[in-house]
Amino acid sequence: MHIHILGICGTFMGGIAAIARQAGHRVTGCDANVYPPMSTQLQAQGIDLIEGFGADQISMKPDLWVVGNVVSRGTPLIEEILDQGEPYISGPQWLAENVLPSKWVLAVAGTHGKTTTSSMLAWILEAAGKQPGFLIGGVPQDFGVSARLTGSRFFVIEADEYDTAFFDKRSKFVHYHPKTAVLNNLEFDHADIFSDLASIEQQFHHFVRTVPRSGLLVANGVDQALERVISQGRWTPIEYFDNSGGWQSEALDADTFRVSLAGEEQGTVRWNLTGRHNRANALAAIAAARHAGVAPAAACEALGRFASVKRRMELRGTVSGVAIYDDFAHHPTAIATTVAGLRHKVGRARILAVLEPRSNTMKLGVMKDALSGSLAEADLVYCFGANLGWNPAEALAPMGSKAVCEDNLEALVSRIAADSAPGDQVLVMSNGGFGGIHQKLLDRLKLKFKC
Repeated sequence: MHIHILGICGTFMGGIAAIARQAGHRVTGCDANVYPPMSTQLQAQGIDLIEGFGADQISMKPDLWVVGNVVSRGTPLIEEILDQGEPYISGPQWLAENVLPSKWVLAVAGTHGKTTTSSMLAWILEAAGKQPGFLIGGVPQDFGVSARLTGSRFFVIEADEYDTAFFDKRSKFVHYHPKTAVLNNLEFDHADIFSDLASIEQQFHHFVRTVPRSGLLVANGVDQALERVISQGRWTPIEYFDNSGGWQSEALDADTFRVSLAGEEQGTVRWNLTGRHNRANALAAIAAARHAGVAPAAACEALGRFASVKRRMELRGTVSGVAIYDDFAHHPTAIATTVAGLRHKVGRARILAVLEPRSNTMKLGVMKDALSGSLAEADLVYCFGANLGWNPAEALAPMGSKAVCEDNLEALVSRIAADSAPGDQVLVMSNGGFGGIHQKLLDRLKLKFKC
């Protein structure tokens, strides 16, 4: 079958493309911006790409058009598909109908930590010899790809609450029908499609309704929003993490923690990840893997060899003692957690936090009042303020001289490089490419220190 994917260069739709190709289909696709690294990854798999959504693509006559949620009514190709009565489907529905029915689906949902927890879970299953398939919204460094299809009965998926397509406004995760479902946490986000937290909670309860009584819910035991979701009704056994009656972690030192279930020790994890949030992610992954038949002690041992995920506190380089990190954090809670994790790792070293508030929620200014508080543990803060509908300087005013805002990327790079000194930790946070700022900083620092 020939499948043409609209919006193919997004992480999720790119994963759909890879899985469809591995399933033996001919796959082509188009997107508004076709550029590396996604374009090169797809082309390496024999997937031809087209720039833009021109109506002339209708002449390709694929057997099926798979439509990503970045494509809206009014797009020339969409209008042509509808006018000609061509068959089309969303990415989540295609996956649900063509890949997931024969699988034990392990789905990880939540506002924060989905990618990391999904990657941990896939790695635990891999280490146990279960060879899971997966579709993750990032690139686990243990696998080097964001998606794969295997003959295994197990399939791990990052379960996103964002809407499915222009013709299906349900959250993506309602399509997946998992047997094992992780509920990591829940906060207000995606202000472009959700009016308030209650509307997101409703979608999460729709997700809970899809888990069979023979399945398992693994839920954050201290999250009040998830408590409200679960109180609406559940029909599935549940295990909590981060509460006294369920899965718990006890830090033994900076790199080691003990795992227990209902007070009984299950194993010890020794790794190089930072932060309490990653310990919580680990507990969720261990609990989900146990449901799939992996002993907690084996899961703990596997996590000791977990290499994390690209763009999650990823060290991009060091110049004369100045370290440049890349992280995907873009919600105030994730920003605060990321900064706190780095602080725990580097102690009293200066942290220079660099932020691009480019998510739809941040662009709308919904979270701007929480921004200064989320960056409180940083020593200096630099914000790229281009293309915002609000003034970041006003939002960061409580930080006084600690905060610098620039609308010009080159000016921002120059200021950061000028302020940097040996031993500094530069933490760059964005859910996009940020104009290649990481390499620009490394190059500028080489000039500064004459490396």
